[in-house]
Amino acid sequence: MSKSVQYVTNETGEKIGVLLDLETYHQLITSSEDRELLKGLSADELQALAESMLSPKAQVKLDDLLAKNSENQLSSEENEILDNLLAQVDQLNILKTRARYTLRYLE
Repeated sequence: MSKSVQYVTNETGEKIGVLLDLETYHQLITSSEDRELLKGLSADELQALAESMLSPKAQVKLDDLLAKNSENQLSSEENEILDNLLAQVDQLNILKTRARYTLRYLE
């Protein structure tokens, strides 16, 4: 943090102000503000998160289970798997939304 902080001094050398780099400033102002902001991630990490998807294997399984569900052909075990996959999709969508929200906030 020492490189991200510079002090402003007066004529007598007394510290009268502080200059922060933008990343440090954003960390400080978001530390107690908005709980939806994702802290400690770079813009590249947030962008990758905002564009993330289910794994191809999970997406194929979800598509298969949704098709079977539309035909009322799910076993109770498959129904549980479908519920778990849908819960994962919900959580992923929340996380993606928070990443996009954080990116917009940092702009």
